[in-house]
Amino acid sequence: MNSELELGLERRIGKRSAAVIDKHLGITTVGGLLDYFPRRYLSRGELTPISEVPLDEDVTLIARVVSNSTRPMRARRGSLTDVVISDDAATASSRTTGAGLPGTLKVSFFNGFRARAELQPGRRAMFSGKVTRYGGSLGLTNPDFLLLDEDPDTPGMDPEKLAAMPIPVYPATAKLTSWSIQKVIATLLDTVDLATLGDPLPAGITAREQFLSVSDAYRLIHVPQVPADWQRARDRFRYQEALVLQTALARRRAQLAAEEATARRPAADGLLAAFDRQLPFTLTAGQSAVGKTLSEELARDSPMNRLLQGEVGSGKTIVALRAMLQVVDAGGQAALLAPTEVLAAQHFDSIRRTLGPLSRDGLLGGLGPDSVQVTLLTGSMPTAARKQAMLDAASGTAGIVIGTHALLSENVSFYDLGLIVVDEQHRFGVEQRDALRAKASKPPHLLVMTATPIPRTVAMTVFGDLETSILDELPAGRAPITTHVVGLAEHPAWATRIWSRSREEIDAGHQVYVVCPKIGTDDDGDFSPGEAEPSAADLDEGNGARELASVTGVLEHLRDEPALAGVPVAPLHGRQDPVLKSETMASFTANQTKVLVSTTVIEVGVDVHNATLMVILDADRFGISQLHQLRGRVGRGGLPGTCLLVTTLEPGHPSRRRLDAVAATTDGFELSQEDLKLRREGDILGASQSGGRSTLKLLRVLEHEDTIARARQDAQQIVAADPALADQPGLAAAIDEYLNPEKEAFLERG
Repeated sequence: MNSELELGLERRIGKRSAAVIDKHLGITTVGGLLDYFPRRYLSRGELTPISEVPLDEDVTLIARVVSNSTRPMRARRGSLTDVVISDDAATASSRTTGAGLPGTLKVSFFNGFRARAELQPGRRAMFSGKVTRYGGSLGLTNPDFLLLDEDPDTPGMDPEKLAAMPIPVYPATAKLTSWSIQKVIATLLDTVDLATLGDPLPAGITAREQFLSVSDAYRLIHVPQVPADWQRARDRFRYQEALVLQTALARRRAQLAAEEATARRPAADGLLAAFDRQLPFTLTAGQSAVGKTLSEELARDSPMNRLLQGEVGSGKTIVALRAMLQVVDAGGQAALLAPTEVLAAQHFDSIRRTLGPLSRDGLLGGLGPDSVQVTLLTGSMPTAARKQAMLDAASGTAGIVIGTHALLSENVSFYDLGLIVVDEQHRFGVEQRDALRAKASKPPHLLVMTATPIPRTVAMTVFGDLETSILDELPAGRAPITTHVVGLAEHPAWATRIWSRSREEIDAGHQVYVVCPKIGTDDDGDFSPGEAEPSAADLDEGNGARELASVTGVLEHLRDEPALAGVPVAPLHGRQDPVLKSETMASFTANQTKVLVSTTVIEVGVDVHNATLMVILDADRFGISQLHQLRGRVGRGGLPGTCLLVTTLEPGHPSRRRLDAVAATTDGFELSQEDLKLRREGDILGASQSGGRSTLKLLRVLEHEDTIARARQDAQQIVAADPALADQPGLAAAIDEYLNPEKEAFLERG
């Protein structure tokens, strides 16, 4: 570990500043703050194009004050100061915005005494806040601002040099502005001993790439004198990030390859052969090819570590079941880890149903070569049933054990665990995979499955320790799904049409899913009376906070909806008792319940062939991969499926881009590329920030494929020559700091 980077912040910037940084950014060490890089850089000499300001996002922009006026508020005591700012782009072609003039924006301050005094016409300032819409126009409310006409931090500097200095813009919070963060980091750079920092990059790579030193890179990324400074520093840190990540994965791959597993060779005439003989359909070419690969890898004495990705309904479960049967034939057990109890129960039922007479319930005695016991183990099972399931797993009576996180608990053991199948990998971390691996006497084989398609660059970055197989064709019988965006802002009458359309499906003998973003109707969108925030009336806005659709609210509405009179409707969500959840799903599967009003608990694994319509309310609140997964619940039984993405957002809202993308294609790989383009900085790996610097900062997997590929090649050479990284202490220390080994949280998502 590098002692300077591990130092507590209070040792370098004082207790008071350190406490502020800890409270608002959760950063406590010197290294953590040094690695808090600017999001982007602004030029002091240029005004920000207001036409490019995004709605519903936090922005930092430079603009000139056009006018300043103050008036008393109508709905409460106090005053409202309205400031109109401009980017000076007053051309007829500019987009009309907040103040009704080209290239202008209205900024409102509640009791803004400082704004009234300082933001006088003609002054240039930097503003930081969230862009919202009021009365059809864009605006900022109570933003922080900094006057730029004279810079107190750079007294006496040559005006031309000052104008050329880029302004770093940091990811800020509501209570801590970008320029406040900048001042604290400037203090840190003056007090920290940068010369003592170890370099994670091998000297040969630094020389080959002509990278800056670590100390120069830290200084220039935070305090650049000219744009080329931060660009060179960013290039160095971006490559360093790629190399640390790829070396960690290469080291893990090498460790896994060196382990000795029990070979599970196929039997000439065992369960798998009997299963294949009774299959009522022919495997697709893709299923056969992947099955052959798995069979060969299971037969080796080094552990298989493979990622199987394929579209919703591409037949991954059959491929996984055939692999499990090969392991059972060879005397081992297989465990299937599912993220929810609903999905675990679905797998349990469908696998036993698929096995038919080859499945044994464990009540008829003797172990025979012609059947396998399939056992379910979840946390909510009755104590007696759970104890029996644990006994069956520990004794080897159960050949296939299906369960949730309950499988990971310390008191669950296996007789001879030969294969772990992890379903929906993005719900599990590496540490959970490893917890299950530790239950085997020898390292078991591992098959990770995901229905969220992953671009090659993401797979290379996130699942670098796994080999990848893809199922990209759908089995026969899968019908096409048509997706429509239902924009209620422009077509309010469509709100009732949704339910008459649902009735048409029900009258045709089919069923409907209705998905909501939340469970209850409790409104969390309004300000409480004690908060100093302007009301809608004060800001001349006609609409209050948007109430999101909830399971309880929609259920109540549908029971009174004329179009659905007499139709059995039921709710399903995560807070329900597990027994009630199971009964509700059984009722829907049996076509007794016609409309299921649910949260995203039905996102994965739920398989009801008679459901043909999916209505997703407030669809803009879901991500692209979630919408794609939800949509995959319909069209599963050979009947054409329809998905309605319902939104109250106006057509120009950026969140509607996601909906348009989902409606435009059912190609999951194409959608995953679009998903990454639309996601914000740092969100790609969905990593937790707690306890370590464990998310991507400068690396973007789609934009920087060449950097990742180059770093991957370097990492493989480094690990091949020095597996323990004994000659690379700086790189080894950086891996420990970057990955936060307790969690390795950055590896959790695809």
